[in-house]
Amino acid sequence: MGFLTNKNNVIAYTVNKELTDNLYISVQNGEVVINAPWYTTRNQIQRAVEEKKQWILNKMKEYEEISKQNTKRVNVLGKKYELNISYKNIETADLSFNLNQIKVVLPNKYKYMDEKEIVNILMKKMYNQIAEREIERTMEKNRVLLNIAPEDYKIEDIDNAIAICKNKIITISPEIAKYSREAIDYIVLHEFCHLKYKNHTKSFYNMVKTYIPNYEEIAKEINGMAY
Repeated sequence: MGFLTNKNNVIAYTVNKELTDNLYISVQNGEVVINAPWYTTRNQIQRAVEEKKQWILNKMKEYEEISKQNTKRVNVLGKKYELNISYKNIETADLSFNLNQIKVVLPNKYKYMDEKEIVNILMKKMYNQIAEREIERTMEKNRVLLNIAPEDYKIEDIDNAIAICKNKIITISPEIAKYSREAIDYIVLHEFCHLKYKNHTKSFYNMVKTYIPNYEEIAKEINGMAY
């Protein structure tokens, strides 16, 4: 990895040495890549980048503008993140959090495949991992709080619902990872209360209110999802 500092701009670039006679500079998905003959010196590469600096900066700006137009937002634990997708010369896909962004880096071989499908698979995997951690946390919390517990619980997709309680078994969708921890605690407590009251009776809601007095306000976050 090399760098070129140009006033307020810093150009980072990756160098690939090859059996070739010419030096090429390209901007691929916002990344500056230099393919150079194996014998090219560092100073020669620096000079080449300096000569093409304005072209490089323009290309990087174009990429940023296109990225902004195609930005997708996703919810994780009640917070909105920008989904940033890029491609690199790697073997397996990678997903990481970076401030207000979720960075998805895909192998170059996926460039011509269905990007949406690949990202959905990665996001689903992420939601499952977060849901497992958060549900285990709030299950234990509610066991202690209510002094009751389901016979078992499952994390799996549910059609048109975020959670259900049936035959003393609580099933929760991994989509629960989209909501805030406050909402997750409420959803799970709601299902715990169904262990005692099957239907949404006045007694049921009195029980919910005993433990979460502001449950109606929290429930607004889950608008449109059955539970």
